Amino acid sequence: MKDTKIPDFAERLKSAAEAKQALLAKLRPRAAVTDPDLSPRADRRAEELMRVRQARAEAKAAKQQAALEAEEAARLAHEAVAADALDAKRGERKERKALSKAEAKAKRDARYAARKARN
Repeated sequence: MKDTKIPDFAERLKSAAEAKQALLAKLRPRAAVTDPDLSPRADRRAEELMRVRQARAEAKAAKQQAALEAEEAARLAHEAVAADALDAKRGERKERKALSKAEAKAKRDARYAARKARN
């Protein structure tokens, strides 16, 4: 004969409570096992981050230095152009003065020669 067991209300409540406890046990946080390789990995990551930051800082400094050098070169070129223009202007003025001096001397010489010719 078959022995069929018909659960009564108390057994059903008990099995429901056990099922609920099993579900809660699955969701409960377990004690974390720390990986022994975790701290060296974090150290390597920190070193890599430091290297990347240092490389970026060096690149930034090089870029700023290049910008300063370009600005200095532009300023020197501008000063050279201004100095050349000033030299050209002074040269033209010297030529004009030399010509006017020569013309004045020629006029004086002509007056002197005319005076000598009259006498």
